[in-house]
Amino acid sequence: MSPIDSSDPTIARGRRSLALSPSRASDFRQCPLLYRFRAVDRIPETPSVAQVRGTLVHSVLEELYGLDAPERERARAEAMVGPAWAAMAAADPTLDALVGDGERAGFLSDAMALVANYYTMEDPTRFEPESCELRVEAVLPDGTKLRGFVDRIDIAPTGQMRVVDYKTGKSPHERYQAQALFQMKFYALLIFRTRGVIPDQLKLMYLADAQNLTLAPQEEELLSFERTLSAIWQTILAAGVTGDFQPTPSKLCDWCDHKQRCPSFGGTPPPYPGWPE
Repeated sequence: MSPIDSSDPTIARGRRSLALSPSRASDFRQCPLLYRFRAVDRIPETPSVAQVRGTLVHSVLEELYGLDAPERERARAEAMVGPAWAAMAAADPTLDALVGDGERAGFLSDAMALVANYYTMEDPTRFEPESCELRVEAVLPDGTKLRGFVDRIDIAPTGQMRVVDYKTGKSPHERYQAQALFQMKFYALLIFRTRGVIPDQLKLMYLADAQNLTLAPQEEELLSFERTLSAIWQTILAAGVTGDFQPTPSKLCDWCDHKQRCPSFGGTPPPYPGWPE
């Protein structure tokens, strides 16, 4: 999924029923009140420049794979950055204010560098993805609803499946890798439940330092992960009935858009709007 979760159905406008996505599951694990603000209240947030740059790079790579394979050359991809940014800024005028005139050249240069790094990791002219930015939905046997967007799925001529996600930051330290792979296990489970097959490889591509993080998931591992997601969803539903989403203060609070309305810092949350079912 792209860094700005505007495509995440759980934070779309309107009061539609909710489902568990990788981002929202991570939010609840980090802080239940953060989950409420994002998924239930749907309070708008101001994206960071890094998030916007990540969305831009994702957009370029998605558009790149819309071209015929021989046309996916590095120079062509780098030349796509400017027009992709113009389209993003036209769709959301607030982005021009976020990335000011004095910062725009450096912002676009950094995005081009990430695209260039991608070409040191694989050659997009040599294969054809099965799908890009694929929306996948599933309902687990216990009724838990899952949704997500997969950056890319590759199917080898031998039938092996690879699930790919682009990250525009640096690869995580070893002690944070399990947290990074949470999202990929989520996608693997979605594919397992919708297609009946387990991906042969989950691949996180960190473009900032051109490093890969991979995992070959096993069925028992995914079934255990499924139970974890079901437990998270049941806890969310229970909180949804009462509106009791407790804050979990941490060092991440300093970067939270909702700190001023959090009771852990003397704030008052807005009235609970009720669970959107």
